[in-house]
Amino acid sequence: MNRIVLLIGAIGLGALTIWAFWPGGASFGTAGVRADPGDVYNPVTAGEPLPDGFRQLLPRDAIRPVYEPEFASAGLVRWPGGTQVIGVTSGDEAKAYPVSFLNRREMVVDSINGIPILVTW
Repeated sequence: MNRIVLLIGAIGLGALTIWAFWPGGASFGTAGVRADPGDVYNPVTAGEPLPDGFRQLLPRDAIRPVYEPEFASAGLVRWPGGTQVIGVTSGDEAKAYPVSFLNRREMVVDSINGIPILVTW
């Protein structure tokens, strides 16, 4: 049951990510364009109060995304059984992002069938 929920969540997140980066699909930003961190809205420097008890362990953008992931053919990958992945498919292309890797890097900026996506955990 947990795997089904994880798979449904991953598919939903993937669809939302594709929608957000699809040209004309979202009403914010420009698809595929990296923002300068200095230009991104920061609620703390804008004077918004932090919630009571909030303790920020890492500064904003301390964990860098992966911008150029490398892949291997599914037949060559030797992951242990039960390895959790976030899977994304589009047309005849499919990619899998291991959760164990995403636990350390959190975001992968990639594309599938020429469509920019952001995979996050």
